[in-house]
Amino acid sequence: MSDDVRSALLQQIKDKAVVHGKVTLSSGLEADFYIDLRRITLDGEAAPLAGQVMLDLTADLDFDAVGGLTLGADPVAGAMLHASAARGQRLDAFVVRKANKAHGLQRRIEGTEVKGRRVLVVEDTSTTGGSPLTAAEAVREAGGEVVAVAVIVDRGAEPKVTQAGLPYLAAYSLADLGLD
Repeated sequence: MSDDVRSALLQQIKDKAVVHGKVTLSSGLEADFYIDLRRITLDGEAAPLAGQVMLDLTADLDFDAVGGLTLGADPVAGAMLHASAARGQRLDAFVVRKANKAHGLQRRIEGTEVKGRRVLVVEDTSTTGGSPLTAAEAVREAGGEVVAVAVIVDRGAEPKVTQAGLPYLAAYSLADLGLD
């Protein structure tokens, strides 16, 4: 992994995404800070770095599609798709809906077909593992094989994800952000 890209993204996260103050997380837990990674994954300077860091993090895994539960996973998968293309490789992306669509094709997973494919489930940050595990379950129901879960920042989800039998990779920990 390029240390320059990795350290540049870490600085972007510290500068743009860490918000101090009482917040309630999607898990229902309360925290004294919030890591708003959409300020990174939807930022024109930081998102390309995130795609590169996540590709480097998962370079030893065998997968050809990436995605996860909307909304946190969507820009992560997009950044990885574009970073892969910039490297002359191909990576497809998918989006897992929170609920089945009631019209059109009524698909739970949008984008590339996951059936029969090895896929990586991603998320921007995870505290309990709920979102990536929900996405992994949907991928399996659709006939895909989940090779691992990868996040930009881990807030504590590793035990739950590994207990579910999936490898878990995180580009950064709370300690990396000085928040442990």
